[in-house]
Amino acid sequence: MTNFESLGLSSSLLSAIKDNGYEAPTPIQQKAIPLILDGQDLMGLAQTGTGKTAAFGLPLIERLLAEPRRAAPKGTRALILAPTRELVNQIAKNLISFLKTTPLRVTSVVGGVSINGQVKRMSKGTDILVATPGRLLDLVDRNAVDLGSASYLVLDEADQMLDLGFIHALRKIAGLVAKDRQTLLFSATMPKQINELAQSYLTDPARVEVSPVGRTADKVRQKVHFMDSKAKTGFLIDVLSDQPDDMSLVFCRTKHGAERLMRKMAQAGIAAGSIHGNKSQNQRERAIKELRSGAIKVLVATDVAARGIDIPGVSHVYNFELPEVAEAYVHRIGRTARAGADGDAVALCAPEEIGLFRQIEKLIGIDIEVASGEAPPLSAAKSAKRGKNNKSGGGGKPRFQKAAGAGDNDNGRRFAKNRRRRPQARKNAA
Repeated sequence: MTNFESLGLSSSLLSAIKDNGYEAPTPIQQKAIPLILDGQDLMGLAQTGTGKTAAFGLPLIERLLAEPRRAAPKGTRALILAPTRELVNQIAKNLISFLKTTPLRVTSVVGGVSINGQVKRMSKGTDILVATPGRLLDLVDRNAVDLGSASYLVLDEADQMLDLGFIHALRKIAGLVAKDRQTLLFSATMPKQINELAQSYLTDPARVEVSPVGRTADKVRQKVHFMDSKAKTGFLIDVLSDQPDDMSLVFCRTKHGAERLMRKMAQAGIAAGSIHGNKSQNQRERAIKELRSGAIKVLVATDVAARGIDIPGVSHVYNFELPEVAEAYVHRIGRTARAGADGDAVALCAPEEIGLFRQIEKLIGIDIEVASGEAPPLSAAKSAKRGKNNKSGGGGKPRFQKAAGAGDNDNGRRFAKNRRRRPQARKNAA
């Protein structure tokens, strides 16, 4: 079995790894660490929960320790970009745990909190800066950050940064970082734009892939319930009420829909919280802390929480609404079955979502088990849409479970509208 000692890490870092409870490297760590230590640019393909942060963080720390120099005022020696506040904070927390006996400093900058404190912290410079693209550019525009001395650039969850409309921000930031640098790109999926990004900003990159693109975690049990959209809220409340001790994440498409669903759960006596783009950073952190501590058992979220949240003990992930982008399904259900544990992923599919559901099955390469209801033909999506615009309901609509309680029907039109507003998506994520 490969161990950390065989990967070329120093004794001081090996001691920190042991203190953090790491016993053996994950596949992505086994493959990536030696390549990064060797100075190669790298493109890493791995799903969430595979240990990517340590895969790039450990060799990055090793290389910085081997080059003892102070960061310039307002400057950073290494820059790590991530799409959401939660992921930035998670990365920074993990890195700090390895640096207790070293002089290296980590600074994180995200939106949703006062920029003045971040300006002050960056005035002294830092060894490793972890940031969301939006807030980083705000600091650059204020002349509070100088990226010219950053000789390491890490793009984590690059596919989600593109989904959130950060492509122009990434191009601008890459142009500000030192030309002679080592660049590491990590992504769970490999759409065309990621290939183009890699070709533009990586030099002769090594490619590391530890699982097929779009593959879900092996220990996630996936099921789908087919039902009318108006039946979803009552159905979910009944299910969650029957398992009061389980820790669950529930995903909605829109922030308004997530907030409505959370309030209906609270009215039904379920200890629930919410996290989405309308929440401040303090509110987000408080909700996550309450879930970790057991003060709440259910967290209702938009895709802002699909990556970067590592909460041990999440046993169930519910897709209350299926995502518009199939890859987001993989990231959502990656919040359970982490670190070798088992988990359940439950999708609630309405007639108008059957097309999205088939795209998900095509991406992950499996037929998801049907727990209840009957899968309609793809034409049902059009029939359901016509029915919404016709009080008579239209013909051809398949039979689905009838409403079990007050419904919460977001049909996705607002979501589609918001997707066209890329700047707003960037604001909410940063």
